[in-house]
Amino acid sequence: MNTTTVVVPLTTQDADALVAAAQHAAEAAGATISVTVLDAGGHLLAFRRDDRAVLISGETSTRKAYTALQLNAPTADLVDAVQPGGLFHTLPTALDRPLLFIAGGVPVHRDGRLIGAIGVGGGAPEQDHGFATAALETLT
Repeated sequence: MNTTTVVVPLTTQDADALVAAAQHAAEAAGATISVTVLDAGGHLLAFRRDDRAVLISGETSTRKAYTALQLNAPTADLVDAVQPGGLFHTLPTALDRPLLFIAGGVPVHRDGRLIGAIGVGGGAPEQDHGFATAALETLT
């Protein structure tokens, strides 16, 4: 008997729901943010920047999502690894796209498999991480 597990990929509807949930959490906290959602291949599925957010927050949210996707870990958990002597100290220069090791990037999993990532930028790092993880609750 051959059984195959099929994992449904991150859809544009999922991505839109993640963005809306992160934006809602930020608005409730009085923060202005940008949100980026990538699929498992690193392709942009959804993006939103609050008009009041700093322009760089869009690039920040995208790099946080990309970092979480590439390393399959929340960016908040990786900060110590990039310090001198850390596991990933030279990693940002080894890849073709710069990574960003500041809280706010979180991988998205379904059935235990990586299907994408969400990145939030614009608030304080702890806030961004909270907004991203709160958004993940919409997929459960």
